[in-house]
Order: sequence, then structure tokens, then C-alpha cells
Amino acid sequence: MFGYSEEQIAGFGLSFGVGAFMLYMLFIIGQLAWESKAGKFGTFVLFLGLAFGMVGFAAKYIIQWALDIK
Repeated sequence: MFGYSEEQIAGFGLSFGVGAFMLYMLFIIGQLAWESKAGKFGTFVLFLGLAFGMVGFAAKYIIQWALDIK
């Protein structure tokens, strides 16, 4: 499609699409903390608990970039 292979489209969707979705999830967590008036510690706990799973996904790309694995 448009001169791109299926692998290239899947790679783009996995890196940028999921990355954009993760940023949107951070916005949702921040909005949840704001609306619940969680305070500084409560906001920290919300981000730690709800956003900790995203760290592994981001770390994978950082490690691949650092080691230049293809």
C-alpha cells in the first residue's frame, strides 16, 4: 500500500501508534488525578501504579536504539 510493505506499516504502527496511545493514557491519568483532587502524593501513586507498565515498552526501544539491534 502506497509503496510500503506490511512489515514497514506494522513497525510504524507499533512504534508511533502505540507511543501516541501511551501519551494519551498519561493524559487520562493526569486528568483522573486532577478531577479526584489527589494531591501530590496521590498523583505520584496514580502515575506509578497506572503508568509503570509503559516503562517496559519504552525501555525496549531505548535498549534497541542503544545497542543498535535491527
